[in-house]
Amino acid sequence: MAHPKFAELEGKKAIVTGGATGIGRAIALALAAQGIKITICDINPDAANTVAQSIGGHALEIDVRKRPSVDEAFAQAVEIMGGCDILIANAGVSTMQHALEITDEEWDFNFDVNTRGIFLSNQIAARKFVAQGHGTIVNTASLAAKVGAPLLAHYSASKFAVLGWTQALARELAPKGIRVNAVCPGFVKTGMQEREILWEAELRGVTPERVMEDYIAQTPLGRIETPEDVADVVVFLCSNSARFMTGQGINVTGGVYMT
Repeated sequence: MAHPKFAELEGKKAIVTGGATGIGRAIALALAAQGIKITICDINPDAANTVAQSIGGHALEIDVRKRPSVDEAFAQAVEIMGGCDILIANAGVSTMQHALEITDEEWDFNFDVNTRGIFLSNQIAARKFVAQGHGTIVNTASLAAKVGAPLLAHYSASKFAVLGWTQALARELAPKGIRVNAVCPGFVKTGMQEREILWEAELRGVTPERVMEDYIAQTPLGRIETPEDVADVVVFLCSNSARFMTGQGINVTGGVYMT
């Protein structure tokens, strides 16, 4: 699809975590369409490499839960690209369960990837941005970061934490000219959503078709969100058109959540 062009993004360099599939893949493609050099950092190096090759970018393996892995991947990305101006911290996971049945392992898995992963990637990138005097960070949060989601209590908690971190980091880094924002997608058609529909159907005792119908019924704009709907907002947040925006959790939900 055609993307609005932001001339100032041409030639910039970006790291996209979790960029091999879904929303991250769409973000990588949208940024590349602006002339940005991309390094995709993903736990699935083969899928990351496929996307990177399609946009003339680079791919590196990363486990965002582990500081040495993030340190090494980001250092390699900076060396490969000759710098970094933008971090898209998108890597995320979900599991689904009734709140009273969530296991310690499920809780830890969601927080390790969704929250610790954001903390590590943001901190490591921000240290580089502070040293060089510029940089932009966009984190992927969720509709579930604004409204507690039944069957996703642990996921919601991890994404609420992402917004708290985003706001606090934005306040600390604003005097240094570094902006930190987040996007909050709604019901997005991805592989993750396909899994969640099956999980939710089983937990609710309904059909997957009913779950999808319920998602659409909750969305005033009347359709399931696409990864590109999110990606275009991320591009805007990276551009000078968003120069006076920081610490925001931008709803990209089709109206499911409006405040």
